[in-house]
Amino acid sequence: MPYSVRSCSPRRLVLALAGATLMGASLGAAAQAAQAVPAAPAAPATKVPAPTAGSVPVAAPELARALPDFSALVEQAGPAVVNIRTSEKVKAGNVQIDDQLRELLRRYGIPVPPQRRTPPGATPAPTPAPDDDEDDDAPQRRGLGSGFVIAADGYVMTNAHVVDDADEVMVTLTDKREFKAKVVGLDRRTDVAVLKIEATGLPQLRMGDVSRLKVGEWVMAIGSPFGFDNTVTAGIVSAKARDTGDLLPLIQTDVAINPGNSGGPLLNLRGEVVGINSQIYSQSGGFMGISFAIPIDEAMRVADQLRASGRVTRGMLGVYPDDVSKDVAEAIGLGKPQGALISRITPGGPGEKAGLQLGDVITKFNGKTVDKAVDLRRLAAGTKPGTKVPLQVFRRGAYKDLVATLDALPDDRAPATPEAEAPAATGAQAWGLTVSELTEGQRKDLKVDGGLRIDTVDGPAARAGLKPGDIILSANNTEVKTVKQFQAALAKLEKGKSLQMLVRRGEVATYVVLKPGKG
Repeated sequence: MPYSVRSCSPRRLVLALAGATLMGASLGAAAQAAQAVPAAPAAPATKVPAPTAGSVPVAAPELARALPDFSALVEQAGPAVVNIRTSEKVKAGNVQIDDQLRELLRRYGIPVPPQRRTPPGATPAPTPAPDDDEDDDAPQRRGLGSGFVIAADGYVMTNAHVVDDADEVMVTLTDKREFKAKVVGLDRRTDVAVLKIEATGLPQLRMGDVSRLKVGEWVMAIGSPFGFDNTVTAGIVSAKARDTGDLLPLIQTDVAINPGNSGGPLLNLRGEVVGINSQIYSQSGGFMGISFAIPIDEAMRVADQLRASGRVTRGMLGVYPDDVSKDVAEAIGLGKPQGALISRITPGGPGEKAGLQLGDVITKFNGKTVDKAVDLRRLAAGTKPGTKVPLQVFRRGAYKDLVATLDALPDDRAPATPEAEAPAATGAQAWGLTVSELTEGQRKDLKVDGGLRIDTVDGPAARAGLKPGDIILSANNTEVKTVKQFQAALAKLEKGKSLQMLVRRGEVATYVVLKPGKG
């Protein structure tokens, strides 16, 4: 029980001592009386019946034998788990947040102040004159993480957020050998990265079948929380296919995961990897009983593409889907809330070319049922660009069949390979923007002479707070009415300079500054 120490007055102290003396005397008398009374004959032992089939109670020894012993599993899997340390040069004037706190913020998906960064392996962009005095003694931001060997010839899997923006990545094996790792590629959308170290004959982990994973099943994690390498924690699967809004449904567990565990394996009792520990749910910055892992089958599909080309290609339908509410489903005659309601269509995109209309509800994509908007996004992303996909659409009380040819979803960053170059600050995509021209009707409704509608945002545009549907009225003090004018204004911008735009949202217009950086 929790207890507290309180101050005590002299009078209370005397009373307490007196009470203790009387209690001791009473206990002594009771003991003497007990010695004088002859012992009663022992009662015959009662035999506890063994549990029968279908009975609920289980004897304590049986329950103890049912608990798993992870020691053999640790000996088997431990040598294939690695510790990852990263470092990144930063400007001294920008070191405003403690490194551990910054890692916590990044780990939990909380935005941190932007820094000038160069992707691993990319050609550094020219820096402004005030930064030219940076040298090897510049401050370093350091990070910690975990990973595991997926191929004996030195391929290691981890989380993208562990190595993203790092200038140097060091991998340490359990036998204390240390290697400088090359980032083969990383994918922010799934938080998966693949590293390569110059080593052979490494122990590697077997990949498990996520479809066989059951809620309530025992699982174990190995990693380096707070830098304590080879730390083992265990728990059970709390839920499968947990929808957190990410591109992938995640495995939820109650395994203790903390900063530094990121990228480590989640293993079943057969010693197979079923997930990559990636996120926790926390209101305090520490473990609170809920953690999330990326399903290993999805991660391996990403890793295969990263190993092959250093990047991941995904399909795009060019629509903006919303969930169908119960009220809407009843109102349009759909019957039950299912499918993806098309709220916006990218002009000239695959959806528009296929004949999709606003208000359509996509109920099947390539023969697979679409229950929610996120299902459509995931199915499209998991399909190769250029694929012709049949769509089942519910429109005005009837089902209709369409066929769409998917485009490629824009990359979230340039591939992290030695040949890659940092994207030049010219063109809308370099700023994380895709835009389209307003129709004459839209201009009349908005009461503007020109402007461009923002269709998607990423990278610098997202960090500046821009959203799809915002209207760009000017760029670098130049009024824009067409995409060509917008591109021309961006082309005049000096490399490394910020982009200033006048943006309207609703009835309010304000200036927004986009800073160059990672996409």
